[in-house]
Amino acid sequence: MTEGLWTRYGFLGLLRLFGDLLYTRMVHRGARIVRRPAYIRGARHIRLGASFTAGVGLRIDAFPTGPGTVVEIGARVQVNDYVHIAAIDHVTIGDGTLIASKVFISDHNHGEYQAHDLQSAPHVPPALRPLVSRPVRIGCNVWIGEHVCVMPGVTIGDGAIIGAGAVVTKDVPANCIAVGAPAQVVRRFDPASAGWLRLPIPAPDLTETVDAHA
Repeated sequence: MTEGLWTRYGFLGLLRLFGDLLYTRMVHRGARIVRRPAYIRGARHIRLGASFTAGVGLRIDAFPTGPGTVVEIGARVQVNDYVHIAAIDHVTIGDGTLIASKVFISDHNHGEYQAHDLQSAPHVPPALRPLVSRPVRIGCNVWIGEHVCVMPGVTIGDGAIIGAGAVVTKDVPANCIAVGAPAQVVRRFDPASAGWLRLPIPAPDLTETVDAHA
């Protein structure tokens, strides 16, 4: 076992690994390992599940508008390098979920961007626009690829797969594969055939484009 670790990490890597394990035991009890540097703000509003694993550069910002937990991560969740989770309302990640590197998950936006919304007008600096939030729910055994953005109000069902680079703006059903920006469901797992069935991709809605050039 020791020889395998030496081959994999080398001397300096092992020193860093043991330091990260010590940091995890002291600061994030119950987690498997949280590799440094990690930037976690609002720790009292965050709950990490048992055997949580994080790569370097994990960033969690939890600034609730009310009392209670706003980031809730289940057991055996693994997140890779430079994952950023930002929450003021509620972000839930279910057991056994795997998240690749450089993924952004947020339950809020700077501005509402609806009709008659002067507070979100272009002349207002984005940082001064009102924060608008909707909970994000990510189910169990979900696999999220690299560079994915999960936007406010989204629910991703159990067993779903989100392809690399996707921007998830709408719900993704359980046991489905979604890809693209904005993300669209392209496959669904069929228990009867034990396979992933290809789904037709809906045609884009050109109404807004036609109206914009009318």
